Order: sequence, then structure tokens, then C-alpha cells
Amino acid sequence: MGKIDFYHRRLWIEKLSFWAMKGLTYFSITLLFLILIGLIYKSLPILQETSLGHLFFSIEWQPLKMKFGLLPFIISTLYVTTVAIIISVPLCLLCAIYLSEYADKRIIAFVNPLIDILAGIPSVIFGIWGIIEVVPLVRDFIAPAFGTTSSGYTILTGGIVLSIMIFPIIIHVLLEVFETIPTDLKNASLSVGATKWQTVKFVILRKAAPGVISAVVLGLSRAFGETLALLMVVGNVIMIPISPLDPGYPLTALIANNYGEMMSIPLYDSALMLASLILFVIVLIFNFISRRILKNIERKIA
Repeated sequence: MGKIDFYHRRLWIEKLSFWAMKGLTYFSITLLFLILIGLIYKSLPILQETSLGHLFFSIEWQPLKMKFGLLPFIISTLYVTTVAIIISVPLCLLCAIYLSEYADKRIIAFVNPLIDILAGIPSVIFGIWGIIEVVPLVRDFIAPAFGTTSSGYTILTGGIVLSIMIFPIIIHVLLEVFETIPTDLKNASLSVGATKWQTVKFVILRKAAPGVISAVVLGLSRAFGETLALLMVVGNVIMIPISPLDPGYPLTALIANNYGEMMSIPLYDSALMLASLILFVIVLIFNFISRRILKNIERKIA
């Protein structure tokens, strides 16, 4: 009797665990759709008043006059993210190649935890670091070197800070991708007389190219969503930046700076929700692309 009760109890716990895990999984997926539906619902008032094309391509942001052009914010977001990717990708690629192909185990064991710590640092700390060190660097050295003056609160400053913030995610994905390259392939290259660098350049990088693209796309997704550090260092000036030494105003900074204030202005809340929706859709698209690329890599390996 006792054995039967114990069996039934185990069976009951197993079923309960299964349904709990299944429920939490579907809840996470549902949450994603609820956020999307909520943002669309809150964005509808401004879309009923103004066309999406006008909101996208207008440069006038004057809430008191009911003008909500988002173009300066979209351009600033793309600009600062592009600068961050240009800075971080070569660094991450070289670092990942060194760790996967050249470094011994002691160095890997020392460096990997440091990269993890970098990933866990709050973004406000990166923002403070940007104000203390990167802003003076841009203001006192980089801008004068190009024959111009700058306050230091620029797109370039934001790009430098953002590149350090996305460094861990890109390098971790790159290391995982390089690990999938078959050892036999590397040995075959070395056995025909290729040097270590030639093997990296003509075998590993070519084989890992889709994975490298996926790592960059994931880094882009992370970069688009960063808020606090960016709003502390980019200047927050509503203009279309031409040079990296110009200030900017990314979408994340717009939302963080203004939500909760001036909500009495008609359609202001809806305009900020539309900015959030644009950001959300961009991140979803980039995540979807990177997942598809990684899935194709896994299928080829299998």
C-alpha cells in the first residue's frame, strides 16, 4: 500500500511539474504578445490623427503644437548603434579568435569570468564611466584632432560606451560559433602547410561567417534597447546628427526622459508609445533574423 502511494505521489509531482513548466512557457510567449498589443493600442490615437509616414519622416518635434516627428530620434538611434557596431565587431572578432585558437587554458579561465562580469555591470555605471572618461576624451582630444570643437556629449561618445556594453554578448556568441568548427577541418588545413593565421582566415572565418553575422545581429538587438547609459552621454539634442561628433537623441532616451512628464499634452503619451513600438518591432526583427541564422548553422552541423 505504501509503495503504491509513493508511486502515485511521484506521478502526481511529475505531472504537476510538467504543467507548471508548460504554463510558464506559454505565459512568457503570451507576455510578448500582450506587450505588442498594448503598444499598438496606445499608439492608435496618434496614428488616427497623423499618418505613419509623416511621423516617420518629419523632423518637427513640438508637442505643444501637436507635431511629433520622430525622424531625428530614429536617425540618432541608427547612427549611435552603427558606430557601436563598427567599434565593437573588430575587437570582439579578434578577441574571440585569440581565445578560441591561440590562448592557453589558464588565460581562458581568467578572461571568461571577466567578460561575464562586464555583462553584469548596470548600464548606469557605463554611463558614469562615459561622463568621466569618454566625454573628456572626445572633447579634448578626438574633436580637436578633426579640427572642430565639441562638448563631448556626442554620437561617438554614445557609440564608444555602447560598444563596450554589447562586447560580452557578441564575444560569447562568437566563441560558441568557433567551437562548432570541426577540429578535423582545422587539422586538414594545417597538415597541407597553412599557417595558424591562414587557417583562421581562410577556414575558420569562412566557415563561421553566418554565425559571425548572427552575433553582430544579436549585438545590434542589445544596442537598440540600451537606455540609461546613452541618455547620459549623447547630449539629448533634437537634431539629425551629420557627424559622429554631433549630439543626438536616440528613441530610448526620448522615452526615458519624457515619459511621466507633460502627459497632459494631447497625444504626447501616444507618440511615446509609438516610439516604443518602433523600438520593439526593430528588436523583434533583429532577434528573429539572428535566431534563423543560428538555427541554419545548427542544422548544417547536425
